[in-house]
Amino acid sequence: MTRVGKYHLTLIGVAALILVMSLVRVVSGETDITSSGTFAAALLLAVPIGLAGLGGLWAERAGVVNIGLEGMMVLGTWFAGWAGYQWGPVAALAAGLIGGALGGLLHAIATVTFGVDHIISGVAINLLGPGITRFLSEVLYKEGTPAAEAGAGITTSPAITGETWTPSLPVFSDGPDLLGKLESTHWFLLSDVAGIVRGLTHEINILVLLAVLLLPLTYFVLWRTSFGLRLRSAGENPWAAESLGVNVYLIKYIAVVVSGALAGLGGVFLVFVSTKYVEGQTAGRGFIGLAAMIFGNWRPGGLAAGASLFGYADGLQLRSSTAVTTFFLFGAVLLLIYVGLQVRRLMTTDLAGRETKRYTLMAVAALGAVILFWLWLTVDQLPNEFVFITPHVLTLLVLLVASQRLRMPKADGVVYRRGEQH
Repeated sequence: MTRVGKYHLTLIGVAALILVMSLVRVVSGETDITSSGTFAAALLLAVPIGLAGLGGLWAERAGVVNIGLEGMMVLGTWFAGWAGYQWGPVAALAAGLIGGALGGLLHAIATVTFGVDHIISGVAINLLGPGITRFLSEVLYKEGTPAAEAGAGITTSPAITGETWTPSLPVFSDGPDLLGKLESTHWFLLSDVAGIVRGLTHEINILVLLAVLLLPLTYFVLWRTSFGLRLRSAGENPWAAESLGVNVYLIKYIAVVVSGALAGLGGVFLVFVSTKYVEGQTAGRGFIGLAAMIFGNWRPGGLAAGASLFGYADGLQLRSSTAVTTFFLFGAVLLLIYVGLQVRRLMTTDLAGRETKRYTLMAVAALGAVILFWLWLTVDQLPNEFVFITPHVLTLLVLLVASQRLRMPKADGVVYRRGEQH
């Protein structure tokens, strides 16, 4: 299939998804499913996950497993808070990038230069990040310091001075709030599209625009430039790349430092949202970003879809605890659509020798749809504990389903030594 065909298929898939969401919203009566508030929250929650995942993509495409994204995000948040209260948002952005990049540099030194196991190094960074930031807070934010007088505590920095830029896209936001009025009508599909567009375009943070632009930029650099080809070759077969004159060590260093900087940028975004550094504010988003990258099969487009999914689940549970139960109905509808597509495929394709397996999958999907529909009818509200962990449960379920089609870079996690091919 050509690129144009894939592009059109993606658009059809998005349109079908919006149609299903509108249908679920009408049947369930939960307006928050497609409200502008839910999608605005989802966007804010998806950006740090997407930036962390993008950092993981850069490192792993070069053959370095980076599970230390969480620790690098923590470093980004602390340095952004520390610089932001003194010199403003621009300094916060620069300091957060540098803080995350330093974490990436440490990971590169351990894995690329000294050959430490990538998982062990990543775990160590996840432990060091919170430890280092807590130590710095106790030294620089303790009572009697200028920071403490400006409102800092052991677990928080003073508020960032100045204002972060939160523009609205003029095409959709100038003049009367037509999208808001259309959303309030609750018409099938039209109000849902209006709510989604309004939530994604109204008063967005400047880092949202930057994060969105980084996705196509990453694709262009890694898949359309000679540098990207060398970087990906280091992740597929570093010894073959070496034989062609590629400086594999340098490529891996650049990739892992960029990886840390992007994770740090995700931390900066969290600081911009809360206007200050707060200990523990990453809340595992580095790990979810890693899951989003794996869900996306180590590609920017799939990563964006994974981050959007997790951000939406998190945003919906924040907006309405009762709306989370609509995931049961949504899942039932999707399973029924899957069964219908399989029936159509059986009727139009010769699948001799594979019918038994196909019928088994269809039966399991149909049974799952019935169970989910029954749960939606009988469960009025989930316990708060389950609502809180919904994004993490969804992460596990998505990875379980997506694991059947994943292909990681062949040399991902392999310890590379020049001239010593394994």
